[in-house]
Amino acid sequence: ATEMFVIINSTPTRINKSHLVDLYERVSWAEPDRRFAAHIAEMLYREADSPLRYRINRLGGRSKQEKWILQAELYNEIHRWVKQDWEKIQKEDTDKRVTARYYGMVRDFLKASAQVWAETWGNPDYMVTKPVTLKAMMRVCADLAAQEGEPEENRVNRWSQRLMPWAEQARTFRNEGFYERFPAKGQVERVARIHRELARNAGIQPRPKGNPTVA
Repeated sequence: ATEMFVIINSTPTRINKSHLVDLYERVSWAEPDRRFAAHIAEMLYREADSPLRYRINRLGGRSKQEKWILQAELYNEIHRWVKQDWEKIQKEDTDKRVTARYYGMVRDFLKASAQVWAETWGNPDYMVTKPVTLKAMMRVCADLAAQEGEPEENRVNRWSQRLMPWAEQARTFRNEGFYERFPAKGQVERVARIHRELARNAGIQPRPKGNPTVA
């Protein structure tokens, strides 16, 4: 934190969003929904059972593994979900048990996704684990969790069956021609388009937009 303070006050450059994510769960003035989302993002980086362990690009990270997504990008999608659910989360109290429950849903969704995508998961010749698709999948995760997040027991197998139609779409996510198959004016529009396509293929009804506030 001291290092960040010096950098901020000695340069005209705004602090990197990844630094802010690191701080959200550590400072008392941060909004509780941001701290909650930041904690989930941090768990996805460090927990041994996370499919994204060490795959998240964090400032100061020392892991040599290939990175799939920026911490700030992943946090934005988690916060989008948390913001929509915040009224419900507050009623349950934002303790470690609730945080662990949301982390568990993301973890199990990613495990189910990895099973369905099979050899294309983490394959550099495909866009499956590139930021644009991972962000879209996180939105599908929020949709699916809202419909059938419980029970936790057998959730990975249950969700992998639900997502099985994605296996037939693997060729669509090849690097070659990907942007032509998902034309858009920019990444924001492309993420939304992929989200709709993935949800439609799996028969998952997207949640109402509600309050999609993003950091």
